[in-house]
Amino acid sequence: MNYFSSDFKLGILGGGQLGKMMLYNTRKFDIQTYVLDPSDDAPCKMACNAFTQGDLMDFDAVYNFGKQVDVLTFEIENVNVDALEKLENEGIKVYPSSKNLRIIQNKAKQKLFYLDNNLPTSNFSRFAYASEIEDTILNGGLKFPFVWKSAQFGYDGTGVKMVRSMDDLKGLPAGECIAEELIDFKNELAVIVARNSDGEVKTYPVVEMEFHPEANQVEYVICPARISDAIAKKAQDVALNVSKAFNHVGLLAVELFQTQDDNILINEVAPRPHNSGHQTIEASYTSQFEQHIRAILNLPLGKTESKVGGIMVNLVGAEGYTGDVIYENIAEIMKMEGVTPHIYGKKQTRPFRKMGHVTIVNKDLSLARKVAEEVKKTIRVISKQ
Repeated sequence: MNYFSSDFKLGILGGGQLGKMMLYNTRKFDIQTYVLDPSDDAPCKMACNAFTQGDLMDFDAVYNFGKQVDVLTFEIENVNVDALEKLENEGIKVYPSSKNLRIIQNKAKQKLFYLDNNLPTSNFSRFAYASEIEDTILNGGLKFPFVWKSAQFGYDGTGVKMVRSMDDLKGLPAGECIAEELIDFKNELAVIVARNSDGEVKTYPVVEMEFHPEANQVEYVICPARISDAIAKKAQDVALNVSKAFNHVGLLAVELFQTQDDNILINEVAPRPHNSGHQTIEASYTSQFEQHIRAILNLPLGKTESKVGGIMVNLVGAEGYTGDVIYENIAEIMKMEGVTPHIYGKKQTRPFRKMGHVTIVNKDLSLARKVAEEVKKTIRVISKQ
């Protein structure tokens, strides 16, 4: 099929920053792109060929949107899977598939999938209602501390809570959830696997993620991870096994724990471009966003090696500021060598909202890490007071 400068239409469900960065590449290749998002201010709106405002969880909105396009993908998991399944049955190509998204959308199903496929993950208990957790603790079936996760619709630190005492159970949402064993880990790692429908598979180098202690959001992504070659190989092998089990098409970001005794455990996966791959825009031969487009269109996959060491710093709204966004000191960071800011196009900031990211590239990773610290200290995402 001729995708380039043709009548071919690619649909993206979700118009946020991940979609916007995908559009860098559909623009580059002159691929017609349609976007559906609930917000009239969606970052994608300025760069797609056609924008539709609509609810991603609404069956009719997703189905009617999908009928207009030839291939449909998504940049967010919270979309109506029943509509995707119906579209697939009617001949629209949906990548990643509705079958995989149905598993990944629900953290309990995702964990059971790992067990069923002999993939290494932490021990967990599944609960239909959060109220059942207390009885299980009292009966000795669950011990503190553990990690509570909402089964549905958790992302970026929402729907996740560390539980160390009965008090921490207060105020948890009532619905389906899991309680995961708290892993004493050395590192949080991630591997992005790309696969097209011909079965060509490539992995990106293993990255290391440093998290913000309060917001449970990634603060720095460091590529390559500061780990031994043996651990990197083990992490990539686990990620490839996850990819094989899902038989997915597109990108699959696999978040991993490196335990104290150097085992690799799967935390969770995302079937789309991911925060752990943003540095690929500047640091890799093929960005994760271009790779996702190549994979879902069954084009040859691009080279995944890094040209240079890369560190990504998330730009999130500063605490105490809500309203029209101001990027304070952005010119100062642009004076620094190897520093590239990406602004997502969200007009309103609020505490910890992802507003952009900054990539720092340098052949010397430890120097890049120092510059990243400087960037973090210098730029502030605030609002007019």
